[in-house]
Amino acid sequence: METTRQSKVARLIQKDIGEIFQRIDKDILQGRLVTVTVVRVSPDLSFAKVFLSIFPSQNTKEYLEHLQHFTKTVRTLLAQRVKNQLRIVPEIAFVIDDSLDYVNRIDELLKK
Repeated sequence: METTRQSKVARLIQKDIGEIFQRIDKDILQGRLVTVTVVRVSPDLSFAKVFLSIFPSQNTKEYLEHLQHFTKTVRTLLAQRVKNQLRIVPEIAFVIDDSLDYVNRIDELLKK
């Protein structure tokens, strides 16, 4: 169960990383739309798992590997934004959120 502090930090990180992806270099995004859907923060606030929805959804595994090379850059930009709210900026791990693909698959099965 998440504490109030965890959920507030998760919302803060989700908002700020979303804005970072809007302003980040176009070479990193490679013409894709990246949305931060959910952020899960550990109880000690030292680790954040960031779930990303990537459009178009072809080759998302390869793109996630490409994006993981820029984790340090994103964490540095996040630190600049939250330096007054958080004492320690959590480590970040990017994960693909495939819930939309799952919903589309269920819809296709129900239409048959």
